[in-house]
Amino acid sequence: MADDKNKNNRKWNLNLNNDNPDNRRRTAYYLLMALSILMFLNYFALPSYMNRSVEEVTYSTFLNQVSTGDVSEVKLEENQITFVATDDAGDKQVYITGLIDDPTLVTRLEEADVTFSKDIPTEASPILSILVSWVLPLLLFWGLGSMLGKQMAKRMGGGAGGALSFGKSNAKVYVKADDAKTFKDVAGQDEAKEALSEVVDYLHQPKKYQDIGAKNPKGILLVGPPGTGKTLLARAVAGEADVPFFSISGSEFVEMFVGRGAAKVRDLFKEANEKAPCIVFIDEIDTIGKKRDNGNFGGGNDEREQTLNQLLAEMDGFEANKGIILLAATNRPESLDAALLRPGRFDRRVPVELPDLAGREAILKVHALNYKMDPNIDYNTIARATSGASGAELANIINEGGLRAVREGRSAVTQSDLEESVETVIAGYQRKNAVISPKEKEIVSYHEIGHALVAAKQTESAPVHKITIIPRTSGALGYTMQIEEGEKSLMTKQELFNKIVTLAGGRAAEEIVFGSITTGASNDIEQMTKMARAMITRYGMSDTFDMMQIETQTNKYLGGDTSMNVSAGMAEQVDREVLDIIKLAHEKAIAILDENREKLHELSHHLLIEETITGAEFMKILEA
Repeated sequence: MADDKNKNNRKWNLNLNNDNPDNRRRTAYYLLMALSILMFLNYFALPSYMNRSVEEVTYSTFLNQVSTGDVSEVKLEENQITFVATDDAGDKQVYITGLIDDPTLVTRLEEADVTFSKDIPTEASPILSILVSWVLPLLLFWGLGSMLGKQMAKRMGGGAGGALSFGKSNAKVYVKADDAKTFKDVAGQDEAKEALSEVVDYLHQPKKYQDIGAKNPKGILLVGPPGTGKTLLARAVAGEADVPFFSISGSEFVEMFVGRGAAKVRDLFKEANEKAPCIVFIDEIDTIGKKRDNGNFGGGNDEREQTLNQLLAEMDGFEANKGIILLAATNRPESLDAALLRPGRFDRRVPVELPDLAGREAILKVHALNYKMDPNIDYNTIARATSGASGAELANIINEGGLRAVREGRSAVTQSDLEESVETVIAGYQRKNAVISPKEKEIVSYHEIGHALVAAKQTESAPVHKITIIPRTSGALGYTMQIEEGEKSLMTKQELFNKIVTLAGGRAAEEIVFGSITTGASNDIEQMTKMARAMITRYGMSDTFDMMQIETQTNKYLGGDTSMNVSAGMAEQVDREVLDIIKLAHEKAIAILDENREKLHELSHHLLIEETITGAEFMKILEA
């Protein structure tokens, strides 16, 4: 008997659960039906003429209708007269007219045998009275309460649910659509696609893995710099597998109230279990997956740790053969908690690195499919000019090329549009209205030719592609662009030193020609110092320190911040080594330019006139 009672209670609890969409729809349907029945009964309960609109007439018309015997009932009110009369069609109609001081009115009504009083001429419907007095006010208050509740939820908790929708994950759910992403939409990440294709195959054919006893990885961590396509890869996996895709950012789990983040994790995995097989993607997982402090009493974020603990528990709670694949992305893998990365949770780490030369060319071609492009575009040249660019930056370069083509009045994107967009991304837009004195323009011309001439006279140096003295919005008054002929993964000590010598060429040209120096070499000095320091502290290119690691890179994918873990005495010695490299490079740059003074003057004057010259023009004059 008790069991039956409990079952009934559970049944009622299910029916009254406001979070169930079916129950909400059913309740709204019943309310609408009850309101319709009330209105229907009310229509037949009232006299037919009470359902008509009230007409206003003049007092003389009222007297005429009284005299003709058309008026049957009259109500004398404080400011008006309401009466019921027969209209031209023979139906009863309610009229109103203004009240006039007429002492003969009562006599006229008595002679015409009209019923008159100060009472309502007909009885009001009790159903209408209940509807107006109780039902309508309740509906009004319910609607206002609902609206205010939603506003409070948005203000208190943010997002769709806020504080009043405690524990809702608010994850975006994507299902199969015509524009679903697939591996064809991802270029330049062949290794990552190969690692993830196994997940797709498991979701398609789980039996062949289960027969051999193999289990699919529960969690896959996508690691790489920003803009390399980690989110796009996750959506492509869902598109290839043709399964629901839950997407949520790690920051959406972080809440002010303790316990809310953990509740959101529970809700997310509950929804995933209901829609399995599916893919759950958590972007920027380092927001909730940071390493926990040891002995942290009251000094940390308890809410963050509870959320992480709940995530670890949920990952342990579902089986690999359930068909739920957890994908996560981060560009700070070193900050993640060790418990999150152990086997059985995030079993596999997939690096999504910056694309190489072939990858950049493929990415450019994929994004170019959405634009009207000139058929003669050399994507390889653009790819070589964008070494170190991410997929998002390459997409931006294509879009900038499209915008420039529109500005120039062309119907298709050309090679020059893409080359200019590369320069726009690197150095900013051209400052066409910038006012530079002839003297400063001459200094800039010699400075840039100094870079190009030093680069051309050294072996193992990238060829000069373009030289310009047109100012840019980034603050650069000019620049020299070098493009490697192929992709380089390793650099020798000599190649790094040659780069430092090339960077010193601009300042060296100013010293040789003008006998003074300017602030124009500030960026060159910064790059020279960083490169020389890396040679000593990270690359082991020092006879003094041999292969000793002096500097540690703490954030590989976000700026590459470094920290030194050496004594003050050794740090001072490192500084001396760096200074020696920079001085040696400076002296070599001066020597190269001193040997080629005539070409330095000739090329600088040519650049001063043309403002922009190509690498081919530069080499033609240099070799003449």
